[in-house]
Amino acid sequence: MEQMALPIVITGHIDHGKSTLIGRLLYDTGVLKEDRYNEITQTSTMLGRHTEFAFALDALEEEREKGITIDTTQIYFNTKKRRYVIIDAPGHKEFLKNMITGASYAEAAVLIIDANEGIQEQTKRHAYILSMVGIKDVCVLVNKMDLVDYSKDVFDKVVSEIDGFFSIISIKPKFFIPISALLGINVAKRDDTIYWYDGPCLFEALDEFTFKSFEKRPFRFPVQDVYRIGTEIICAGRIESGVVEKGMEVYIYPGDKASKIIEIKKFLKDNINTASYGESIGLIIKDGKNIKRGHVISGTKDMQLKREFDANIFWFYGEYNKNDKITIKCTTQESPCVMTIKEKFDPATMDKKTDTSDCLGIGEVARVTIKTKKPIALDTFSYIPEMGRFIIEKDGIPVGGGIIL
Repeated sequence: MEQMALPIVITGHIDHGKSTLIGRLLYDTGVLKEDRYNEITQTSTMLGRHTEFAFALDALEEEREKGITIDTTQIYFNTKKRRYVIIDAPGHKEFLKNMITGASYAEAAVLIIDANEGIQEQTKRHAYILSMVGIKDVCVLVNKMDLVDYSKDVFDKVVSEIDGFFSIISIKPKFFIPISALLGINVAKRDDTIYWYDGPCLFEALDEFTFKSFEKRPFRFPVQDVYRIGTEIICAGRIESGVVEKGMEVYIYPGDKASKIIEIKKFLKDNINTASYGESIGLIIKDGKNIKRGHVISGTKDMQLKREFDANIFWFYGEYNKNDKITIKCTTQESPCVMTIKEKFDPATMDKKTDTSDCLGIGEVARVTIKTKKPIALDTFSYIPEMGRFIIEKDGIPVGGGIIL
């Protein structure tokens, strides 16, 4: 069976070296081939720069010339221990929606900080988002150590600063590593250049992280699509928690109608008796002719079905005003909704705002109450994350993301 890739998000303030780190990592693991490396070298020379590994992520010439990474990208690589997928979340403030989207699917995070500049406002915002979406496995990289003569004092100062802020948002990084992404120091292997550091390199730190296990939680299966093949009706989707077995009794939400698993389908595989968390499968359900996208198949009858709930929300596009028409999307479910703001605070400082207006701007965080037109089958984020996170859309555009409390 193919090993499941551990999804990681790499975050950081603009120009702190995030894309350079990813490019270096791909080069060190052989994902970035020699011809691509030569192309990057030529492009960098043409632009009057040193070899920019960051260009490995830039798919378009226009993006290269601007020197910024725009699209969220998923790239696979392997260490000696296992497989990973990088979710590249850009560090620019206007791209925070990509950060939200990317971090939502990550199991672990790497936060990169420039040794010279230290922690910045955007660093704090990214750290808050990691906390908001429940990522606890965090590795902090203090980058560009070559520009500060590999100073232990500089490293210790940055570590103290970020550790202090993380304690406020209830995150305790597992590793602080001094690196030079440009030179590859302490990325794929340890380097004696930083002689005073005796901890792991980045690869060794990543290999210490583990998948969160949701197999022991109740079975949850949001239906993404329904296919009719001959007389068979197949419900396609991804298992967000628990285990499903052939013959198992299940309940269809909304409506908590009892049913039964007739057959489990996997691509190019036959006679499947069971499937578990994280797998994308098809299910044939007894009396399943009325099932459609937006239904949730549950292994328990006590799943919450609500029209009103509290949540934390991060607003990342445009403005929200009290009477705006908005839609909530939770798993494959969606419904028109209204939102009442209970309190607002700044994620860069974690201070509550005195502003009590019923509006939100880019970068603001709020505790809200959401009321939906249609009932939503959900779990709290702390119990089953994928059933407890959502996106808010306005005029068909994603404008905010949040978690259900």
